[in-house]
Amino acid sequence: MNKNKTDPEKQNIGSKISAIIPPLDDYSSRKEWEKAAWQKLLESKNLLVLLITANERHRLTMRAAALKGLAAGKRQRQLSRELFLSLQTINSVKKALSENLYQSYSERSKKERKKRKYSASLTSSKPKPKGFPRRTKYGTIRLPY
Repeated sequence: MNKNKTDPEKQNIGSKISAIIPPLDDYSSRKEWEKAAWQKLLESKNLLVLLITANERHRLTMRAAALKGLAAGKRQRQLSRELFLSLQTINSVKKALSENLYQSYSERSKKERKKRKYSASLTSSKPKPKGFPRRTKYGTIRLPY
């Protein structure tokens, strides 16, 4: 068997993908192209099954089940226990329901998490000790320069 020849099935899949995914040159931005390509992927179920891993499929299914539970009026803790999902995931799904956009906790934290503010009085309240520290059997002492 010649290794240089390509498998006809792989050529068939490649031609299917190139027929489904639109060319990047047809769009003015990558975001527009990504949205159009995603819509085409959703329409082609066979290609979606080919590209999504079992773990991704599991996560999507669990989020959909959480969405269904929230729509049915179940409480978040109850859903957490039933589906073995974290409360963060359920809160993200709940927020996605109101915003029509799912974002993971790490994606949301980049925008929403507050930066710590340190007051100037805490840092400057203690004067800096003079000298350099030297450890002794009696504790750390500071020796003059």
